[in-house]
Amino acid sequence: MKLESKNIRLRLVNEDDADFILKLRLDERYNRFLSAVNPDIAAQKQWIRQYQADESAGLQYYFIIERIDGVRCGTIRVYDLREDSFCWGSWILNEDKTKYSAVESAFLVYKFGFEELGFKKSHFDVMKGNDKVISFHKRMGATEIGEDEDNYYFEITQSSVEVAKERLKGKLR
Repeated sequence: MKLESKNIRLRLVNEDDADFILKLRLDERYNRFLSAVNPDIAAQKQWIRQYQADESAGLQYYFIIERIDGVRCGTIRVYDLREDSFCWGSWILNEDKTKYSAVESAFLVYKFGFEELGFKKSHFDVMKGNDKVISFHKRMGATEIGEDEDNYYFEITQSSVEVAKERLKGKLR
């Protein structure tokens, strides 16, 4: 499946991306709402090798978000595959992103989950305090389904994503 939009594309992570991923995850501008990561490049490469075994088994998928000109500008991951739903996260966009990279990468990950993997809905969590991302997901049509001390839990259906895509299509052409 070609995961490409007007300005960006998603491609599967490989070991050559380890340095880029580590820099993103260690950058204080981007990691406030992410889980901690080992700062060792060898450990990052080992994690990618282990992830690739999961990818081969169809358990998770980790993508580099890159502009059409090939400049890497972020990451996004699909994991926690359930009977009818997939989770996505590890979503980071850096200063090299395009104006609509967030919307385009979200639509591409939904395309992958709904069309390639065949799910009808997606579930995900957002750390409390990450108001910009919470607002983004609600504007996309996500419904809050719970919370705990640290996170809000959301769900979005394929039909809600289609409604959002129709509403935003003028910006994405």
